[in-house]
Amino acid sequence: MEEKKIDIQSIIGFLLIGGILLWMLYNNTPEDTVTEEEAAQTEQIVDANEEPETTSEREDSVAGNDSAALVNAQRRLGAFGYSETLASAQGGTTTIENDVLELKVSNKGGYIEEARLKNYKTYDSIPVYLVKDGNASLNMSFSTTDGRTLNTENLFFEPELTENNGNQILSMKLKVSENEYLEYRYAMRPGEYMLDFSIRSQGLTNVLNSSQNPELKWDLKGYRHAKSISYENRYTELIYEYDGGDDDYLGQGDLEEDEDTNISYIAYKQHFFTSILLTDNPFPSAQFTSRNLVEDEEIDTVYTKSFASTIPLELKAGELNYNMNWYYGPTDYKILNDYDRNLDEIVPLGWGIFGWINKYLFIPFFAFLSSFLPSYGIAIIVMTIVVRILLSPVTYKSYLSQAKMKVLRPEINEINEKYKDNAMKKQQETMKLYSKAGASPMSGCLPALMQIPIFYALFQFFPSAFQLRQKSFLWADDLSSYDTIAELPFHIPFYGDHISLFPILASVAIFIYMMMTTGQNMQASQQPGMPNMKFLMYLSPLIMLFFFNNYASGLSLYYFTSNLITIGIMLVIKYVIIDEDKIHAKIQENKKKPKKQNRFTRKFQEMMEQAEEQQKKQQKGK
Repeated sequence: MEEKKIDIQSIIGFLLIGGILLWMLYNNTPEDTVTEEEAAQTEQIVDANEEPETTSEREDSVAGNDSAALVNAQRRLGAFGYSETLASAQGGTTTIENDVLELKVSNKGGYIEEARLKNYKTYDSIPVYLVKDGNASLNMSFSTTDGRTLNTENLFFEPELTENNGNQILSMKLKVSENEYLEYRYAMRPGEYMLDFSIRSQGLTNVLNSSQNPELKWDLKGYRHAKSISYENRYTELIYEYDGGDDDYLGQGDLEEDEDTNISYIAYKQHFFTSILLTDNPFPSAQFTSRNLVEDEEIDTVYTKSFASTIPLELKAGELNYNMNWYYGPTDYKILNDYDRNLDEIVPLGWGIFGWINKYLFIPFFAFLSSFLPSYGIAIIVMTIVVRILLSPVTYKSYLSQAKMKVLRPEINEINEKYKDNAMKKQQETMKLYSKAGASPMSGCLPALMQIPIFYALFQFFPSAFQLRQKSFLWADDLSSYDTIAELPFHIPFYGDHISLFPILASVAIFIYMMMTTGQNMQASQQPGMPNMKFLMYLSPLIMLFFFNNYASGLSLYYFTSNLITIGIMLVIKYVIIDEDKIHAKIQENKKKPKKQNRFTRKFQEMMEQAEEQQKKQQKGK
């Protein structure tokens, strides 16, 4: 009897305590989120002496729509409190993958918490992750009709994975009820780095505050994937397309901010790998931020840059409906160009004519060579040989002009000495000599200027050629990064902690080339106001030695091969093709012939004569 009495008293006491707690919950619950019927359901009694719920017990409770949990969740989250009572609120991830890409999508936030490229490794043989360990987030901030501001990154989505014709479809729903929700939908196709992504809502017209549009924010910190973090950082940037085809970028400063309208895509490029958000219907506007995370490459060794984009979304009839895409993959020109959505602009091939040369000449030609040659290093050498042979007529004209100027040097010196006190007469007589001899100092400059588009296009091509990544040649184990023949026990500013051989060879070749060109025409005495050519001749190879020590060894290999071939061509021209005695004889013959001046030369000479006459009159007046 005593035990039964005690039990009854315990039960009565528990009922009283439970009643008080339920009454407090009822009075503290907002009237617009909890109905009287829901409050009445909370009169279910739970034994206070029971042990705390285990995970499995909580799941059973959730499955039964535990009313107390729902009331508590609704007090914090309003209508979206329903999502907190589902099993997905325990956390967890869902994996979708194909043969090239693996994505893990978190229940919390509904976004990708891990993105791994299956076929690639970093410089230290670790799998390439574009998203991992919280380096990226996607959050939608929105307001509700009951005055709350919620963030999806703090809420739990319910996953549902299905398959349709080989495509994996993952639906992540942030639920208000079974038929009312905000949905992130991912669709992955076999063999594709691009997946469909949509944001839509159903039945939330009376839940979402239509007077304040939601705001989507996408953040990412770029992981380091290459040997030289400073070199990789140079090609890490935020790129976006706006106004139906124009593109712009941020990323080379310590902190850069920008904003624009009609945004078609946003790309976070990490040199050879890129994360892209694309939309079928352009975002009305967006704000962008890029922050450099490498202040000291010896200390900052994990991340390159931090990117952030803030995108206002528009509600239509109180609902959201956006069809988009995600791309997680290599910054490979061919792959990006095949999507036919202007993604090739993400690859920095150069602007204007430089980009055209790369797109329509070097990229297809290099792809052709590398398709049958045994290594990419040999493909670089063969392409360099072909380019130099095609440019050899330009080299010939340049060297021929230099040879003519060399032959005329004694006569030019005589003119300089004879009219040393009359600069105008000296220039006039020099122009007459050039005209009679059929020579011009400009004829040597023009061929060199014609080669600049080719050289600059190749300067852009090699650092952007994804095919060179982790391809070895001779002592270089990666043609897309620097080669190493010796490690230094210390770090030299602008140079690094290693010695690369290809830049040394390229610098030596450039020095020899400059000796053969600039050196042979260098004046013994430097004219006032003119650059010191001898100084430049020594400075240029030195700058290249430092600048290219951390650059792609494929680019240094190209410059070394190119200058080596150019030296060979110039030696053939000098000792086999060009005879300076014959040039001198021809110049003397040309000087005897009456030379018909073109309109520009004639006009220039008339101006010089008029100026000389005016100078004489001024001297007489004095």
